[in-house]
Amino acid sequence: MPEVDATDARLLLALTEDPRASVMALSQRLGLARGTVQTRLARLEGNGALAPLDQRVRPESLGYRLGAYMSVQVAQRDLTEVGDALAGLPEVLEVTGLSGATDLLVHVVATDADHLWRITEAVLAIPGVQRVDTALAMRRFVDRRVAPLLERAAGPAAD
Repeated sequence: MPEVDATDARLLLALTEDPRASVMALSQRLGLARGTVQTRLARLEGNGALAPLDQRVRPESLGYRLGAYMSVQVAQRDLTEVGDALAGLPEVLEVTGLSGATDLLVHVVATDADHLWRITEAVLAIPGVQRVDTALAMRRFVDRRVAPLLERAAGPAAD
């Protein structure tokens, strides 16, 4: 993952505050040339510093009101295949490999408890999956955020 410098951080913060801002508006706000803003945005998109837009869509708006985290134990030799199989399930939002007793932390969404049961059965049916423990997400106290890190990377505000 490439490094983000202070100017990139200021640009990303401006986009966080106004995701639909035009290149010209960003240029004026940051005091940068329009070409500089375009070049930096293209680089940030191309090198993966900017996540895909679909990550902004809330699953609840699509009818997936139930969220859960699955702790999945996997036969070590099957980790890659299990990860690929999980990526094939539309309800799987994210899969993270962990150290410790749990091999994978899988964030899933479902429309209701019966749907979550079917998702759990589908995960258990994946060759290499040995055990699944599911915990319902009851309430989110802090949404995924990066703005505080961008503010730190941007440095002191210029007045």
